[in-house]
Order: sequence, then structure tokens, then C-alpha cells
Amino acid sequence: MSAAVSPKRMNRTLVAGLVLLGGFVLAALAAPLIAPYDPIFQDAAARLQPPSWAHPFGTDNFGRDILSRLIFGARVDLQMALIGVFFPLVIGTVIGAIAGYLGGIVDAVLMRLIDIILAFPFLVLMLSIIAILGPGLSSFYIAMALVGWVSYARLIRAQILVLKNADYAVAAVSLGFSRTRVLFRHLLPNSVAGSLVFCMSDAVLVLLSGAAISYLGLGVQPPTAEWGIMVAEGQAFLSQAWWITLFPGLAIVLLAFGFSMIGDALGEAMGVHE
Repeated sequence: MSAAVSPKRMNRTLVAGLVLLGGFVLAALAAPLIAPYDPIFQDAAARLQPPSWAHPFGTDNFGRDILSRLIFGARVDLQMALIGVFFPLVIGTVIGAIAGYLGGIVDAVLMRLIDIILAFPFLVLMLSIIAILGPGLSSFYIAMALVGWVSYARLIRAQILVLKNADYAVAAVSLGFSRTRVLFRHLLPNSVAGSLVFCMSDAVLVLLSGAAISYLGLGVQPPTAEWGIMVAEGQAFLSQAWWITLFPGLAIVLLAFGFSMIGDALGEAMGVHE
């Protein structure tokens, strides 16, 4: 049996995660006000300058201010993480609930579909879909929706299979309530806690996937400021301009860490263990 986590420690974890995530959200919202430079402005005379008072995080090979690009990049990466989780969560929840409640041939068909998707490596399947649709954020969101829903579907299905035999569900059926009402008004609200906790951890995977896709040139397109693109652009200058890659890499790690801590704290609070 795992040791119980004290509420005090859980609260510290939640607060730390919220502070990290809140900091990035505030920076994204206030980007035009707090960014010292235009994120896409190129200054040939300021190429590859190290961190200084004028440019606290240095400049890249085009003379663009790294700090400004980081701040504006938070908008894109947060959007990728949140939207990239939302659609798989909704799709997977609906499909998993239907499969678990109806059972029979419907459940069998949907579970075989999930098995087929899981048979392919996640990133390879993502890349294949984006390659067909063409690079860009829209393709990334479509690929995430088509691939990422399976985990949520399995989670919800497992919960529904248990809850549909609970006393309150059986009583609702006995009272003549429709299947739709029993499923969506009685069973689903009591089965989504695990998925809501999981989506915080899944946001980390989506964030890293988005950065990887952009790194490979299939996600956000230059000159838009995005952390994965910034890491890719700095790769050729690691020996002489380490700051181009270091700071966006740290931003990705810190944002992922924030999501992770919130997910851990919520999991402990709801009694959900991944």
C-alpha cells in the first residue's frame, strides 16, 4: 500500500504547479505589453549576441530577441497543449462511455478500433497524418484528435463498466429513464474524474509532441515564435550561441512540470492514481 500524502504537501504541489502555469498564462496574455521587442523583427547588427542588459536572453542568428520570442511563443505552446487535449478528451469520453454502456457488438467494434490505433507508435502515426494533411497547427490538432482519444476512451469505458451495475444506475433504469439520460446524466458525471486528472498529464505529452512536430518542420511555421522551432533553429549554433536552444528548452520543461504537478495534486485530491 502506498504511503498517504499529507494535504499540506498536496497543497504545496498544487500551488507550485498553478504558479508555474499561471506565470506562463499571464506572460502569454500580456505578451504585447511585456515583450521588449517585436518577436519577428530582424536586426542583422545584433546577430548571436549573448545575454545582456539589452537582450536578457540573447539574440538568435537573425538578430531577434530570444526573450520576446519566448514570451510570444508561450501563446502558441499553451494553445497547442490545451486544444490538443480538449478534443481527444471530448471524443474519447463520448466513445468510451457509449462502448462501456452499450457493450456487445458496439463495444467489440470500438475496442478493436482502439487496438488498431494502439498498434502504431504514437509519434509515427501523428507524423503520417500531418504529412498527409500538410504542415501547420490545424493539422496538428486534427492528428491529436484522431490519435489521442484512445486513452480517454479506455479510461471512461472501464469506469462505465463498473458504474452501470451500481444501485443508483439500476434504479434509474427501473424507473424508466432512457439510456441516454442514464448514461449522460447519471453515469458520466461520476466517471470523468480519472480522465480530468489524466488530461493534465496528457497535456505534457501534447506539449512535447507539438514541440517535436515543430522541431521537424511540420508544426508551426517560421517566422512565428514557437519554442520547438526555436530549439531547432539554435541547433546549428550550439557551440557558439547556446542560449538560442537553452532558454526555449527550459520553458518547455517548466511548463510541462507545471502541468505534471497540477495533475499529481488533483489525482491525490480525487483519490485517482495513475
